Amino acid sequence: MCDRLVERIHHLGSPRVLVIGDTILDRYVWGDAERVSQEAPVILLRRDRDEIRLGGAANVANMLRGLQANVALASVVGTDADGAEICAALKASSVDTSTLLTDKSRPTTVKERFIGRAQHRHPHQILRVDREVRDPLSQELTEQLLEALIPRLMEFQVVVVADYGKGFCTADLLRQLISAARALEIPVIVDPRPNGNCEIYSGATAIKPNRLEAERATGCNIRSPEDALIAGRALCSRLALDYAIITLDSDGLAIVQSTGSFEWLPTRRREVYDITGAGDVVLATIGLGVAEGLSLNDIGVLANTAGGLEVEQIGVVPISRQEIIADLMAHSWSPSEKLCDLDALERQISVRRKLGQRIVFTNGCFDVLHIGHVSYLQQAAEEGDCLVVAINSDTSVRSLGKGADRPIFPQSQRAAMLAALEVVDYVTVFDSPTPHALLERLRPDLLVKGGAYHPQEIVGREIVEAYGGIVKSLDEVSGVSSSKILSRLRGEPPDGWLRKAG
Repeated sequence: MCDRLVERIHHLGSPRVLVIGDTILDRYVWGDAERVSQEAPVILLRRDRDEIRLGGAANVANMLRGLQANVALASVVGTDADGAEICAALKASSVDTSTLLTDKSRPTTVKERFIGRAQHRHPHQILRVDREVRDPLSQELTEQLLEALIPRLMEFQVVVVADYGKGFCTADLLRQLISAARALEIPVIVDPRPNGNCEIYSGATAIKPNRLEAERATGCNIRSPEDALIAGRALCSRLALDYAIITLDSDGLAIVQSTGSFEWLPTRRREVYDITGAGDVVLATIGLGVAEGLSLNDIGVLANTAGGLEVEQIGVVPISRQEIIADLMAHSWSPSEKLCDLDALERQISVRRKLGQRIVFTNGCFDVLHIGHVSYLQQAAEEGDCLVVAINSDTSVRSLGKGADRPIFPQSQRAAMLAALEVVDYVTVFDSPTPHALLERLRPDLLVKGGAYHPQEIVGREIVEAYGGIVKSLDEVSGVSSSKILSRLRGEPPDGWLRKAG
């Protein structure tokens, strides 16, 4: 699955996405948390850096730009310096702001976070101060926005609503937009406001509540995937949705369709530094996937991955397609997915090269896997970002004259054992006596061999060096070899290494 999904991401286009919702300016004050103040039991922060980032719907738009979508934002800011900063940042990110309104009666929503570092490292948020009003958008501005948006809806492949409950997403605005989008068969994906009032999203294609929001909206306590199924079905039925995606923090997410079908996609454990922005990047990834026509399963995997990458950052940081691909390739392979024919392997290596990864190649029979093999494969993996192991087929092993009973294990078992090693990224089987054809196709950055080989003796050296690659001999575990192990098993006189070991 990972192979196919990586290929799909690699060929995604740049869809047009309309983002609607509350725009927020995030301010960050960084400093060293030096001590507790003598004036009060509070942390004394020695301020050393200020930073601004886009938040709310503006952040969703920025996240979509980071994912290479073309984005227009419909929102409102105040006629103040904070609003001007948001406009400038959006234009710098090439977000279409032609439907970004200004309202002199309301200040721009600002969230100011104070980030303290303990002993000049390990930054953590220690305080947040919000400035906002939650008054509904005026009827005059609502009508102005609808007049600008509805004639343009056909320009977009998906509408993404980021409702933070600050007053922009009024019931009238959403009702008319959802109705118009439905008539044009344009999907509408909603991240609902926190208070659990989801009735205003009736008729949308989907909503993406988190665990708490789904509990508030349905009255269900969500403690398991089965609970999420019950809540999702209730949401689909009550709001006439096509599906609901319920995010379950460290438990991943649940996808519930109106047909009743259900899928739970767990996420892998990560170091969580800051959850700020995780919901926004999940929404942005879902919007991108829907616009590009991905399956719900693929969308869920991408959203899980992007959200996981975001919580590993401090503050709100856009996540790129390349980062998602790199994370999938580093963590999502099962042993069976590591087994590739040459054509598939060439495609995967091409993707990794575009990510700037260093490709390491080694080859051999690997007939009786032992500590010498494992040791040198670990060394090989440390030489780059991706380790390809090519093994001689059964026919090829026999042609090398290693003995009438070789190989001991058939190629399928030898390949499976190597694929089960965490340090190995890909395993492929070749029939020729030499790996020359693979080297010419794959062009690895580094060709390595373990054991007592001198670099000049490594087969394929001339091919790799001709295109500027490197050939290297790695360390060996003294006295250990497949031949010696097999001699011992056959009852032949033991070598000195086995006497000592015994």
